[in-house]
Amino acid sequence: MNEQQPIGVFDSGYGGLSILKEITATLPQYDYIYMGDNARAPYGTRDFDTVYEYTLQCVKWFFSQGCQLVILACNTASAKALRTIQQHDLPLIDPSRRVLGVIRPTSEVIGNYSKSGHVGIMGTNGTVQSNSYVIEIEKFFPHINVSQEACPMWVSLVENNEYQSPGADYFVKKHIDHLLQHDTAIDTILLACTHYPLLMEKIKKYTPEGVSVIAQGHIIAAGLEDYLQRHPEIDGKCSKNGSRKFYTTGDTADFNNHASLFYGEEIISEKIHLP
Repeated sequence: MNEQQPIGVFDSGYGGLSILKEITATLPQYDYIYMGDNARAPYGTRDFDTVYEYTLQCVKWFFSQGCQLVILACNTASAKALRTIQQHDLPLIDPSRRVLGVIRPTSEVIGNYSKSGHVGIMGTNGTVQSNSYVIEIEKFFPHINVSQEACPMWVSLVENNEYQSPGADYFVKKHIDHLLQHDTAIDTILLACTHYPLLMEKIKKYTPEGVSVIAQGHIIAAGLEDYLQRHPEIDGKCSKNGSRKFYTTGDTADFNNHASLFYGEEIISEKIHLP
């Protein structure tokens, strides 16, 4: 039996493809499986127990496909499910496998982008309510002042293909203004949701000059590259044929249409049914 297997990349919908796009650009030699739980998206408005239950089901599916390493390319799943899966479930399922998220690697470096020591986090209700970024950033940058802003409409704008519409401007401007009113010293804004990069043009339009807007993709890709270099025992189990496979729990035609916007090229997906 060949122990080398693809790297799994998971999101509740399409957003994680913006992460996968950067990962495959940085580490093109690896095999990847992407799965979006579109049938049950969005996760951002769901409670902790539900997000944990759904995420664990998806992680187990990746494991059934032979993945030794799974990336939760979803901030809500990383905030509400990752720690329990790592500490409780993995030791019971297979202690040799790994599940990683996007919050910790982002928190390890985000403070380096700020000169003022004031960082703004824009995310879903679930991510903001979890306070995960506030807690993690404090570990690495205790001097950094972190402010958060929940943007409940932004994912819907993207997934309903309204992110370029004039109506999107209202919701983008509203939340940026609210965040910067809370702390006028913010000079760095982190987009803590994988959907938000598609709104980048409008976000920058309403962000004052001198305030940087940071998407996570390149940070996660660099973090994964570093992780695999530091863990050759995991890297050795990851196959390297440059293949890509895409799966969704929702409608494949709809997924393929939206996914290409995030990934930057045509995608052909297969539908799966979770237990």
